[in-house]
Amino acid sequence: MTPTVNRRHFNGLLGASVLGSMTQALAAPEMALFDAHIHYSHDAWELVPPKQVVAILRQAGLRGALVSSSNDQGTQMLMAEAPDLIVPELRPYRTRGEIGTWVRDDGVLRYLEERLAKYRYVGIGEFHLYGEDADLPVPRRMVALARERGLVLHAHSDADAIDRLFRQWPQARILWAHSGFERPDKVRELLRRHSRLWCDLAFRSDQAQGGKVEPAWREAFMEFPQRFMVGTDTFTPERLHYIGAHASYTRGWLSDLPERLAQQIGWGNAEALLRASAPGPS
Repeated sequence: MTPTVNRRHFNGLLGASVLGSMTQALAAPEMALFDAHIHYSHDAWELVPPKQVVAILRQAGLRGALVSSSNDQGTQMLMAEAPDLIVPELRPYRTRGEIGTWVRDDGVLRYLEERLAKYRYVGIGEFHLYGEDADLPVPRRMVALARERGLVLHAHSDADAIDRLFRQWPQARILWAHSGFERPDKVRELLRRHSRLWCDLAFRSDQAQGGKVEPAWREAFMEFPQRFMVGTDTFTPERLHYIGAHASYTRGWLSDLPERLAQQIGWGNAEALLRASAPGPS
């Protein structure tokens, strides 16, 4: 079943959390962050031009941003503006409307092959994939393309699809978008099962309240300190303007963790997984 999230409710929680954690965040030196979940799709380009997006990212104190877009032109525009900051991944979608249809669309494979031949990426994703759909021919060929090039898979998926992806490619490196919107105990279960699974925390509102990390999530972070990373998820153009506020909110709850663990989740794990494979100057 596709996870559902009340995004308006989340944005309200984010605003309240930011107000509650700003004092704590500002009291300490600002920690750099690596945002592992940024989109810059076709409906955002004119509303928020590339130079403005890069300025937002830099003002938020980001040292890196994993960017995908529908279509890939958005990612390439940001990459041209800030190759030191942008870590590009290739989304299978040419438009937002393909989120639910791409798994049965052979044209997606031609698109992926064309872009992979022209540009360099750290991964393929973020893609939406659930249950037995992971075993359809189009997703299987996508996994094969990632395998041929050693790319990360950034999967917005349920636990079933994650298991199926690893059965196809046991050595895959999978970044689980939103930690699957699963409870922390379920997330820990999958992390124990798959040593090459990482989790982003984009668009979660349950890992912290009032600047304090929830106990169940603290246990998950302590057990797997190298496997979590933060993200915003700019799924609509207006969400690009949340990046700075979200960074402040994130620094607030990270400050409730031991310093080394906070740095790992805030930027170190993303650097280790993504930056080492990021494309350099062509």
